[in-house]
Amino acid sequence: MKILIIQQKMIGDVLTSTILFDVIKKKYPDAELHFLLNTHTFPVVENHPHIDNIIFFSPKEEQNYWELLKFLWRIKKQKYDVVIDIYGKLSSNLISMFSGAKTKISYYKPYTSFIYTHPIKRLKTAENGLSLALENRLKLLTALDIDFMELSPKIHLTKTEKENAKSFLQKNGIRLDHPMAMISVLGSSASKTYPKHYMVKLIQELAKVENIQILFNYIPAQKNEVEEVYKNCNPETRNKILIDVYAKSLRDFIAVTHHCNVVVGNEGGAINMAKALDIPTFAVFSPKINKKNWLGKQELNRHFAIGVEDILDTKDRENLNSEELYAKMQPEQIVHKLKAFIEKFLN
Repeated sequence: MKILIIQQKMIGDVLTSTILFDVIKKKYPDAELHFLLNTHTFPVVENHPHIDNIIFFSPKEEQNYWELLKFLWRIKKQKYDVVIDIYGKLSSNLISMFSGAKTKISYYKPYTSFIYTHPIKRLKTAENGLSLALENRLKLLTALDIDFMELSPKIHLTKTEKENAKSFLQKNGIRLDHPMAMISVLGSSASKTYPKHYMVKLIQELAKVENIQILFNYIPAQKNEVEEVYKNCNPETRNKILIDVYAKSLRDFIAVTHHCNVVVGNEGGAINMAKALDIPTFAVFSPKINKKNWLGKQELNRHFAIGVEDILDTKDRENLNSEELYAKMQPEQIVHKLKAFIEKFLN
């Protein structure tokens, strides 16, 4: 059986979707599994033992009609038996439609259900204690006669990658026998970024931990924004932040994170990668994201999170935009939970 799984766009989505490969291989160990994704997300699936082939869908295919047609023809020539379209947008609809696969699985949408042999309705409430993102992906596999299986995403680093990251940290003055925290300073967009002056207060609380070493997760293009946060921290906190120690690539970041004790900050790719490395996390969720989608009950012992729903009732937040909602999530309403996290994992 030859299966294509489609999951484009964000790192968290791609990483979460990797559990399908683990589950399918348990049920059908001889299945050949291909993963279609965007190039920038490849580092989180590199070395995955159950992915037999990676197919990249690039901006070239997305933006050029002729290149898209050539891509669809290449997919058709693969002669897939099954296509699982997790992405469910126009490009993946077309790929599924033209794949020629006998079995086509995706989430139910009234305007695309005709494309798929198995349009599966999403769960609105998790049934097994996992996040909705995980449980809904696993629900797609019922079309392949696969029962629910409790798994979480994993990132597979090599021993060499771990050792190289260790050497990098030591060369930059990091002591691995002292606690180390990675801060996800910025979200993937302005609407997913906890206000910087609020983030400063959370970092200063974290900096009270004796001998803690604080790293910032950012890319060079974000340096000015990150420095703004750094400069607004008090001197005692700045002394514990190694702002110039940052990974040059996503894979390097993953390897560095492997050596951290905790990851704290904006919910998103960095938090999801830390979870896949089994690093405890403290996440601040964007007010526009349902926390239940990305945090399951079974994670609560190791992963802490705060969302606007912890502070405001649905009725009170219906007509407010992200900026107004973030204003309701002041550090004073969050810091008690951060202190509990620190006590559990750093003290």
